[in-house]
Amino acid sequence: MKRESNKPGGLVIVDKPSGFTSHDVVAKMRGMARTRRVGHAGTLDPMATGVLVLGIERATKLLGHLALTEKEYVGTIRLGQTTVTDDAEGEITASKPAHGLAREDIDAGVAELSGAIMQVPSKVSAIKINGKRSYSRVREGEDVEIPARPVTVSSFVVHSAHETEAEDGTPVTDLLVSVECSSGTYIRALARDLGAGLGVGGHLTALRRTRVGPYKLDRARTLEQLQAAVDDAEGEGLPVMPLGDAAAAAFTRWDVAEPQARLLLNGARIPMPRFEGDGPIAAFGPDGTFLALVENQGGKAKSLAVFAL
Repeated sequence: MKRESNKPGGLVIVDKPSGFTSHDVVAKMRGMARTRRVGHAGTLDPMATGVLVLGIERATKLLGHLALTEKEYVGTIRLGQTTVTDDAEGEITASKPAHGLAREDIDAGVAELSGAIMQVPSKVSAIKINGKRSYSRVREGEDVEIPARPVTVSSFVVHSAHETEAEDGTPVTDLLVSVECSSGTYIRALARDLGAGLGVGGHLTALRRTRVGPYKLDRARTLEQLQAAVDDAEGEGLPVMPLGDAAAAAFTRWDVAEPQARLLLNGARIPMPRFEGDGPIAAFGPDGTFLALVENQGGKAKSLAVFAL
């Protein structure tokens, strides 16, 4: 059996540049951190920039749980043109003049796409259909149908509307928007559906993720800044958020006594209190060591992932 690395690792919050895939950023981080064990908590499209949470070494076990947290974005939606990808990277498939749109109609369309909604993801997405990525099927000429799925848009706000012209001369309206939403929500699908509801079509032209769960842009560093930290012989190296700090920021904390800590690490299901909210609980030992992520099952703690060796 392959032994787990005893390197504790941690999180690195990256400000992803446009033009990079999430896998590109992971590859860069593997070089900086000098380990193959790097992953990310939820992808960002190549066009998008902003917060990408990476896990190194044992912190990779946190990523699946962090990917389920709420996310926040700012972006630009162009009304008046539809694209095959629902964003600016795809070919324009339809154009319709979109000047003179009433703000109350735009706000009504936004309201329809707020709260608990059913959303059909973009056909050119990484969602698997019968084991194959949707974007691969589309590129091969298939007519893909993706079923709608429930998502929650906690906040969808239009900050400004600007009438302009697209490169082909189409009168379009650009909306500066901010969105807070659940994991799995496609912002480009919101752009597509808003434009469709207004009868003019729409797509996303810019997107920046400003938050993943508790991790915000103020903690993020560009790839250039991270590489400079690694190259600085007199510095502290790659700025990694320790496992315990990362867990305490993202999950409700449960401090246990030494006997409980030993039992947890041995896989025992010990009694645990009820905590408000959903999601995993981070268990910490009496010395502050991050022990495990657990969930309450019938009043007892079930370990989801153990982190203390």
